[in-house]
Amino acid sequence: MLDLIFIAFIGFVLLLGLRRPYLWVLLYVYIDILAPQRIGYSIITSIPVSFIAFGAAFGGWLLLDRKEGARFSLRQALMLALLIYCWWTTQNADFPEAAQTKWEWVWKALLFAIFMPLTITTRLRLEALALVIVLSVATIVIGTGMKTVLGGGGYENLNFFVDDNSGLYESSTLATVAIGLIPLIWWLVRFGTILPKHWSANVFAVALTFASLLVPIGTEARTGLVCIAVLGLLLLRYVKRRVLFMAAGGVLGIIALPFLPQSYYERMATIAQPGGDESASTRVAVWTWTYEYASKKPFGGGFDSYLGNSFTYELPVREEVGNTTSVEYRDVTDEARAFHSSIFELLGEQGWPGLAIWLWLQGLGVWQMERIRSRWKDQTSEREGWIAPLAVALQLASLIYLTGALFQGIAYQPMFYKLIGLQIALYSYCRRLDSKRFKNGPEKSGQVGASACRKARGSGQAVAASANAVTAS
Repeated sequence: MLDLIFIAFIGFVLLLGLRRPYLWVLLYVYIDILAPQRIGYSIITSIPVSFIAFGAAFGGWLLLDRKEGARFSLRQALMLALLIYCWWTTQNADFPEAAQTKWEWVWKALLFAIFMPLTITTRLRLEALALVIVLSVATIVIGTGMKTVLGGGGYENLNFFVDDNSGLYESSTLATVAIGLIPLIWWLVRFGTILPKHWSANVFAVALTFASLLVPIGTEARTGLVCIAVLGLLLLRYVKRRVLFMAAGGVLGIIALPFLPQSYYERMATIAQPGGDESASTRVAVWTWTYEYASKKPFGGGFDSYLGNSFTYELPVREEVGNTTSVEYRDVTDEARAFHSSIFELLGEQGWPGLAIWLWLQGLGVWQMERIRSRWKDQTSEREGWIAPLAVALQLASLIYLTGALFQGIAYQPMFYKLIGLQIALYSYCRRLDSKRFKNGPEKSGQVGASACRKARGSGQAVAASANAVTAS
């Protein structure tokens, strides 16, 4: 039954796209985030729905969609350079089979992120994309929040729609995404035009925000807790009553403490003492190995080059005998451990050139959103008052992503490249507005000046006529 619902919905949107081809772009975004082909049980698992939507999005834009306002930006060029470079390293990878497997989804994420801004040329399309992203992620987040409240959480124990700890369904990745999208949720509530203004929208936004904050608790993802703290600090720049905001955050945190499971406290304690946790201990060892590896191979070893690592480190092992606790340090040898950081993921797989491109891509996005905020923050009209807040929401999403990326190998996560595409589209949209203003400004000024001159001449002629009449009398 679930398979039929998914197929019916996808088919319906494909039909609607014949009149509005942009809907096919949104359909691919929905499928790529939620992955209904992985949620279903029978029919849909054998249908290449992702490939169909991918082809429809490109074909619809090429054949049916208007290309007005489409332009190629520097950040799209950077993603294209990264795509080509990743292809080259894949051909020369240390582990060709594993590299090819990862390449099969990375190139789609990069190519679609390059293509997507070409289709987003209006405010309506910007908002529609933001709404589809939020609602698609919300489907996963709401289910995760409900399971957490009902007591189904726990590290590596909280099952989502799929029994697969990868992609967006990986616990730390989902926690990062859920926290990063909170500002975008409230932008849609305040400035959205697709959904009608109603109290129910505010209630849903509050519930979704609460569910998003529950994701790091339910998954016991340490990265999620760090992302919450970073978001709170970043919001201090925009809230008017900072002291009240910090006090409210502290009160909510204290209220939540009694409801948190003991396993959550034990898991979060390893943030302050990473040496006592094997997962945390291996990260430093992996990062050291990766740096040394990049020193020998500055152009990287291709995707999944971490499979070649091997190292030994000391791990404290605690033993409790009665009331006495003893700590013994044992040598642990590990190998083929993942990078656990996007920085070192790029460094190990694509070398220094790939890392430089990726950092440039991310840093340029933060700077462009700041530039838009500064340029449009004083605009309060309905027509332009939404621009600066959207730039702020997307900038915060990027900063939260970069925070999570420090501790996760999510350098190629498709979800975040969709946000990059949204940022590029907003930046291009604002540049077009500025360009129109610059072109139309002098012309409008000339029209106003000519109108004023005509009025002045008319007034002068009227005054002269009145004077002649008085003289004649």
